[in-house]
Amino acid sequence: MLDKVMIRIIEENTAGMVATIASDGSPAVSPKGTFVVADPSRIAFGNIRSPGTISNLHRDPRVQICFLDVLARKAVRIVGVAKILPKAATPQDVVDCFENLWPEYLPSIKEFVIILVNSAELILSPAYDLGHSEEQLRSAYRKRIVQT
Repeated sequence: MLDKVMIRIIEENTAGMVATIASDGSPAVSPKGTFVVADPSRIAFGNIRSPGTISNLHRDPRVQICFLDVLARKAVRIVGVAKILPKAATPQDVVDCFENLWPEYLPSIKEFVIILVNSAELILSPAYDLGHSEEQLRSAYRKRIVQT
């Protein structure tokens, strides 16, 4: 289950790195940019142009997804099982999430991938162990990004 902190990270950093298992058994990682949180036990993305990911999920629906808040140095890792659904078979609450967040992409979405969350973990940078606050880290990394 996702807690409030995890949901905030996902909603503010909607690009998730999706790890699936390729046909040869090797890991395959691909970014997906249209994630939504349907509820604490389900997240979803729209398949716009993901033939490799979809093929992998049809063969093996196990998935891991990582969302990273670069500035706060926090991440959420989700382990789950994917269900690939045509638009017409997608639960209305999931469609509503997309209509609210990604209406311009709806015509391009071929199907929806709903991830049933088996486990979720909040990952913090070791900088927090050194006593840095989220505000300090955001400020430091914002400056670093602007300089490059």
